Amino acid sequence: MDEIVKAALKKWPNVPHCWGWLALDARGDWYMRDDRVQAAGPFPRVKGSRILHDKLREFIHRNYLEDESGDWFFQNGPQRVYVELEAAPWVWRLVPGEAAPAITSHTGREARFESAWLDEHGRLFLATDIGLGLVHTLDMETAAGAVESGAWLPQDIRFDELPGRFGYRLSPAAAHAAQLP
Repeated sequence: MDEIVKAALKKWPNVPHCWGWLALDARGDWYMRDDRVQAAGPFPRVKGSRILHDKLREFIHRNYLEDESGDWFFQNGPQRVYVELEAAPWVWRLVPGEAAPAITSHTGREARFESAWLDEHGRLFLATDIGLGLVHTLDMETAAGAVESGAWLPQDIRFDELPGRFGYRLSPAAAHAAQLP
């Protein structure tokens, strides 16, 4: 977390959380979802505006975290902005290696492989030392090489089982709304 963000949290510790305004799609792209977009439908059916500004994306990446409930958020100064997830908290980019591909998240964090999972839609998820993520579609050829070589042995799983098994929520906003009186 950036030092400026830590300082803002100390200065303004009671800023309300923000729900539904930021989303991460299955390709590792961030989307802003204002009230109009949220009213038009849930993510990912209605995505919103893709964030293209490099410095803003880098700031989000450095301050992207998980809370104790398995909800992912971006700490934007003193405000916690919860993230709607299309598939998983991480989107993996792969680089071919001697034994198995190197794994890097959409935020640039390196990860170590633990297990591979294939859902009913044919999407490949990897569990790593930093959590579960979806392999980016552009890296499926590299992933196929790891599977064919026996470095990765995917197990079948239904998509709706992944969040519970790996301890994350796709929609913190829906969980929050369900708790309101």
